[in-house]
Amino acid sequence: MSESIYKIGILIFPGVTQLDFTGPAEVLARMPDTEISLVWKTLDPVTSQFGLKYYPDAKITENVNYDLILVPGGFDCARIMIDPEVLIWLQEQSRSAEYLTSVCTGSLVLAAAGLLNGYNAGCHWGWAEHLKKFGANPTRERVVIDGNRITAGGVTSGIDFALHIVERKCGRELAEQIVLSIEYDPAPISGGVPETARTEVFDMAKNRIATLNKSGGHINMIDEAASKLFAI
Repeated sequence: MSESIYKIGILIFPGVTQLDFTGPAEVLARMPDTEISLVWKTLDPVTSQFGLKYYPDAKITENVNYDLILVPGGFDCARIMIDPEVLIWLQEQSRSAEYLTSVCTGSLVLAAAGLLNGYNAGCHWGWAEHLKKFGANPTRERVVIDGNRITAGGVTSGIDFALHIVERKCGRELAEQIVLSIEYDPAPISGGVPETARTEVFDMAKNRIATLNKSGGHINMIDEAASKLFAI
């Protein structure tokens, strides 16, 4: 394979939010000379948060150095925040990757690997405060760029982050062509962020997240990851 190929490794895991990685992949795959790999521990199918299955094509045990690492999120990202095999792989990739990136709660996984200490970082609004436990500074921007760390907010912001990468690597013109090609011109129902959501809607969403986190033990796992990081 030509050395000019730009290798993107997307970490997927059971319970991943599919749009966190399929949105960016749709954009990033349109860059020339780019290869995208879905990476996990095995090549067995990975079931996403709402039941869609994806097939990894690379394992974290393989000796591959990626130019860009993307960590998507999902409620169950808390489980891989306490998974030494995954965290060590991210640390090893960080030594040579041009960019370390995440979407939604994927930034918490980077943080658990010790890769966001002292960095500004984005995250889904419902979990952003937990970044502080790992020495990161949560920032209320849709895409947060701090050095070679690019961390996007919740779910759909992954498309925006990917367009930033395209513009950086290939120029504004290609980014605009991709925007047009995928007809990315959102005109959504208003209230997609806490700052614009109706109070009663925000309260219901916040309570739903709290209930799911409690039932899944996710906050306990996040706290465990933080305690292990700072015990090193």
